Order: sequence, then structure tokens, then C-alpha cells
Amino acid sequence: MSVNRVKLKGLLKSKWNIPFVKTTEEFSGSEGGLWLSAEDCVDMSDGFPMFDYYTMNYDRYEIGVHNGFESWLSARGWYAEWYDVGTIMLYEI
Repeated sequence: MSVNRVKLKGLLKSKWNIPFVKTTEEFSGSEGGLWLSAEDCVDMSDGFPMFDYYTMNYDRYEIGVHNGFESWLSARGWYAEWYDVGTIMLYEI
């Protein structure tokens, strides 16, 4: 089930309580994605942070993005990509 950017932005705020969700246009002018602060996100239900740039825990994370969140994004047709240690961009698959 692919969701559009407007719907995903709403879900990120309502389901995941992510306070900082902007468009990539607001960040750099690049079109189509969403810009998140990796520093303002909540912990997942297992107590681990949603994002951990420096993690070596490959059982719980896919390149620093918690597996639970990565799976949720993927099921909606999106993926996460680091911009820098405090910035995550989301793009459609």
C-alpha cells in the first residue's frame, strides 16, 4: 500500500509522534521527499531509538534506522536515507 507524501507526513506525526516533519523542498529545494530530525524522534516499543546513526546493532537496525520503522515505511512505499548525523530524508521507493 503506497501512500502519498501528505498522508505519510500526517501518519508520522500522529502514529509516531515525530514533531519535526518538513518537505525536502524546505531543506534544499530537492523535490518529493520528507525531512525529519533524527534527534527529535521517540523510542520504539522495544526501548531503542527510532534512529541511531552510530549503532553497531545490526539485529535491530538497517543502516541506523530501526527495523520496525523501516518495515513500516517500506510497507507504505517509502524508505529512509541519512543526510547527516541529525537529518533523515524519506523518499518514495
